[in-house]
Amino acid sequence: MNLPTLNLLVLYYSRHGATRKLAELIAQGIDSVPGCEAMLRTVPPVSTVAEATEPAVPASGAPYVELADLEQCAGLALGSPTRFGNMAAPLKYFLDGTSAQWLSGALAGKPACVFTSTGSLHGGQETTLLSMMLPLLHHGMLITGLPYTEAALMTTASGGSPYGATHWSGVSGELGLSEETRALAIALGKRLAQTARKLQTD
Repeated sequence: MNLPTLNLLVLYYSRHGATRKLAELIAQGIDSVPGCEAMLRTVPPVSTVAEATEPAVPASGAPYVELADLEQCAGLALGSPTRFGNMAAPLKYFLDGTSAQWLSGALAGKPACVFTSTGSLHGGQETTLLSMMLPLLHHGMLITGLPYTEAALMTTASGGSPYGATHWSGVSGELGLSEETRALAIALGKRLAQTARKLQTD
């Protein structure tokens, strides 16, 4: 039986590139599951000047997300750098505009996962992950994390959490992704895609 291709949305905000790298690894994990395809999207920064506007297409990186991307995806991976233990304002701003999707139940029953990057080792990784879970739970999404069957979760000293993939980038972004961080990000994407596939076939 030929199953339809499932598109999974990897939506993130990244200021200096570390969260984007995690997003790309999660997409790699999604793409490793037969019949699943990752769709990378980002959100524009929020300007402090009211009349400022961002170009319709970003100069580089993933395209900006549209609300239709949420409605049409089979699952969602949501990522942000930490901002005082919380998700970054641009991502929160986008999520605050999804009332219509909440009212229609467009995301209800779809699987979701979260990921983050911080400049300091104890910079609020887990609270940031939890802050991103809250609107997803309100949308009725099914949250998937990283189980301890992922061996790297027990050995990592550079990021990774049962709540989702994380990365410690250093204050100036000088720390690259460790092998454990890479493995856990790929595993998270794979688990999201496998869950989406099971939900479609059960």
